[in-house]
Amino acid sequence: MDNGGEIVRSYLASFATGDPNAVASWVTADFVNEHLSELGFGCGGRDEYRRRLPGFLSTFVGARYEIVTLAEISTPGAGDVVVRYRFEATYEGTPIDIPGVMWFDVRDGSIARRTDLWDSLTFLRQTGQSSQP
Repeated sequence: MDNGGEIVRSYLASFATGDPNAVASWVTADFVNEHLSELGFGCGGRDEYRRRLPGFLSTFVGARYEIVTLAEISTPGAGDVVVRYRFEATYEGTPIDIPGVMWFDVRDGSIARRTDLWDSLTFLRQTGQSSQP
């Protein structure tokens, strides 16, 4: 599978399995998981990412990324993929639907970097943690 867009689609689909190993299998050993949202927490390395996934998947039950738009900028063996998405899950018994954008660096069939920007205020509103309009 050399197509960066297909790699990203498969990676995002793997979250619905609830299997941390399935998710982590799509990233490089030196993977960088960067979050630009105020509530997000990044990390470096596949091992650390894999260590954190069970907590994420148990906090956001039924985690699922719906791809709204996908754009691919490719070069042989590498490329950037940008995805506009909706993240759907259940958080502490409350269904959430959060919009966001991810920028991926795909190298040699794996994801080397993921930069994620999601709407933190929408999350806080939907979970009753903010009354800000």
